[in-house]
Amino acid sequence: MAEYLSFGEIMLRLKTPGNERFFQSPAFEATFGGGEANVAVALSNYGLNSGFVSALPANDVGECAIGELRRFGVDTSHVRRSGDRVGIYFLETGANQRPSKVIYDRAHSAISECRPGDFDWAEIFDGAKWLHITGITPALTQASADLSIECVQAAKAAGVTVSCDFNYRGKLWKYGKTAPEVMTELVKHVDVGIANEEDCQKSLGISVDVDVEAGELDTRKYEALSEKVLELYPDMTTIAITLRESMSADRNGWSACLRERGGDFRLSRRYEITDIVDRVGGGDSFASALIYGLNAYQDRQQSLEFAVAGSCLKHSILGDFNRVSVAEVEKLMAGDGSGRVQR
Repeated sequence: MAEYLSFGEIMLRLKTPGNERFFQSPAFEATFGGGEANVAVALSNYGLNSGFVSALPANDVGECAIGELRRFGVDTSHVRRSGDRVGIYFLETGANQRPSKVIYDRAHSAISECRPGDFDWAEIFDGAKWLHITGITPALTQASADLSIECVQAAKAAGVTVSCDFNYRGKLWKYGKTAPEVMTELVKHVDVGIANEEDCQKSLGISVDVDVEAGELDTRKYEALSEKVLELYPDMTTIAITLRESMSADRNGWSACLRERGGDFRLSRRYEITDIVDRVGGGDSFASALIYGLNAYQDRQQSLEFAVAGSCLKHSILGDFNRVSVAEVEKLMAGDGSGRVQR
């Protein structure tokens, strides 16, 4: 059975070729992705025994999604076969000053129609060490929100460590609840929180005056933000916040900070990322690398540096999945970011 689990939705990703606009040519690149699935794949690539908990229809597209996860070594034995639809998202990749765009087509997807009681959590968490969840699945429907809370409650009851990326997706919260109404309840059961400044503000209602487009970030504000999150959620042991400086669609500054309860505020090395290939899945690559780092290293600064380096490399890879190894991440951590051909 898998030790490191993630719960959520895997979607069909339909991306325009290169940097084309929607229907500039009559083609889409079809792959699979989704926050929680991206984490499961990356953890497997790092050598951890990972599994994905979800629901998919018993049709050819659902089979292809499962096959893609299995190709990366992800355990899919807890993917429920139900419903009629695989969720879809359309991606138009931006360039320079034109931002990327995402259009969701997820209504009535298999996971969004699941309800509390549909999963045998006692069986799923038997032998598990870690559960990862995000703020995306609770945004789909009221049933998804109730199921997500049931999931984290069951994980905690089983003694499983719970991490949550607070991911705020404004286009999804359409069923009558605001993100803070749901997420503040879910996060009560979280051990390791992961977020950016917008997630903290819009998912949890915690605001700090931070301008990500004003050049150099004032890290003192993030120090105050991390302290405030841990103060409001006494059962949370660790909070990690990514710091993205968006100069354009192709050029970002990338770093992160981490605070453990009772510990020091830690700030990572900053990477200047130019000529971004694909930034979708960047936050998921940070979450997965952080999970690996927290379990692989005693030194929490090293855990943080692994997370930032792993997610930095994701910006060079097309698709949702972060297809890098531990050795490649550690090489960048050691300072080798030259990009020279390896012969």
